[in-house]
Amino acid sequence: MTKGLRKSFQPRRGAAAVDAVRGIDLNVAEGEIYGLLGPNGAGKTTTLRMLATLLVPDGGAATVAGADLRAEPGEVRRRIGYVAQGGGTTDQATAREELVLQARMYGVRKAEAVQRAEQGLAAFDLTEFGDRVCKTYSGGQRRRLDLALGVVHRPKVLFLDEPTVGLDPRSRSQVWSEVRRLREQGMTVLLTTHYLDEADALCDRIGIVDNGGIVTEGTPEELKQKIAGDSVTIGLPDAETTTGAERALAELPCVQRLEALPDGDGLRLHVDSAATAIPQLLRALAAAGIEPEHVQLQRPSLDDVFLALTGRALVHSG
Repeated sequence: MTKGLRKSFQPRRGAAAVDAVRGIDLNVAEGEIYGLLGPNGAGKTTTLRMLATLLVPDGGAATVAGADLRAEPGEVRRRIGYVAQGGGTTDQATAREELVLQARMYGVRKAEAVQRAEQGLAAFDLTEFGDRVCKTYSGGQRRRLDLALGVVHRPKVLFLDEPTVGLDPRSRSQVWSEVRRLREQGMTVLLTTHYLDEADALCDRIGIVDNGGIVTEGTPEELKQKIAGDSVTIGLPDAETTTGAERALAELPCVQRLEALPDGDGLRLHVDSAATAIPQLLRALAAAGIEPEHVQLQRPSLDDVFLALTGRALVHSG
């Protein structure tokens, strides 16, 4: 739980301080996967690093895994696992060596550390190459090892910073499965992501972060329900026809907002009710001599939520 957590940075001497986190309030339930969703630079990683005791907050308070962040930072570190965005494995070490060392650093006796390493290799599907050096691993294998390292000491809370950045779809799916398995075992997971599909598929609740603060939070379904109306996609043969259709539809009273599709061959419109809007849209297109290739109704997405709350789409970057 956090209350009013704040952090500023001074980029250079004499420059004005930059507010990275502007008073974040969080209440994450035990055994929950909670996601901080937002673009790069929104304050997600800074928040995670403060909660993991890697940065000292400028203000506010937090309780992490039952320990006070400011008064008991050592106890917080003992009770959490932290997986950084860049990972923490050593090229020349094996997965088994990394896991034993990590457990030993948390005070686990050697025999128990060896046993936990074996269990970690099996749990994260690493046994087959557990005695190969890490530099030979694929990105997905290395990320699964990062997760195993983050939980080998059996923390109460696991922090994951952008857990699937740069991974291929199969590796992302494997990481998602492992995170869900940890939640099923009772672990609390707080992760950051800028992937809409990841937040939607993985998180029990989401906090949308923008400009250092949480704009809104809720389950994926609750957030989508905050966006009134429907979304209608109209497929058109080419960019020129799309421009003409935009002129024909932009001023209709039923259209709340519209934008061209990324490939330029169509429009996405946000309307009060698709049932009443679609006939009006088709009549307006017919009057302009435009015949759409297809018309499709879509439910609101997390992208719609982010756009409605911040005025811009969430950038999908690798």
